[in-house]
Amino acid sequence: MKIGELGDLCGVTAKTIRYYESIGLLAEPGRTSSGYRDYGDQAVERLRFIRDAQATGLTLAEIASVVELKSSGKTSCAHTMALIEGHLTAIDAQIEQLTAARRELASMANRAKALDPSSCTDPNRCQVISEAR
Repeated sequence: MKIGELGDLCGVTAKTIRYYESIGLLAEPGRTSSGYRDYGDQAVERLRFIRDAQATGLTLAEIASVVELKSSGKTSCAHTMALIEGHLTAIDAQIEQLTAARRELASMANRAKALDPSSCTDPNRCQVISEAR
């Protein structure tokens, strides 16, 4: 199949496919006699895997590391699990940071409700933020 057909089938653009080829995520396909790229079912499977892996939050570099293991005939489950656990740890840290930021903003909002806007006389600062610090 041609690059446009492959892209339509997998939900990616031709530009994306060419990029994946350039970074080694997708093998260069054979060419037709007229010079068009000619993709087979293996390209469909690889592109679907890349798309699914990206949906989990893996980066292209991480996906490439999994693909490299698979291409060399090795198992990738332990490596993939380590990548996923790393992302889980990072997400948990982000959740903690966001929760702390939300608490601080909620506290500021509550304090702001009690402030008198007419007493805000500083020409450079808003009392809502100044009072919070």
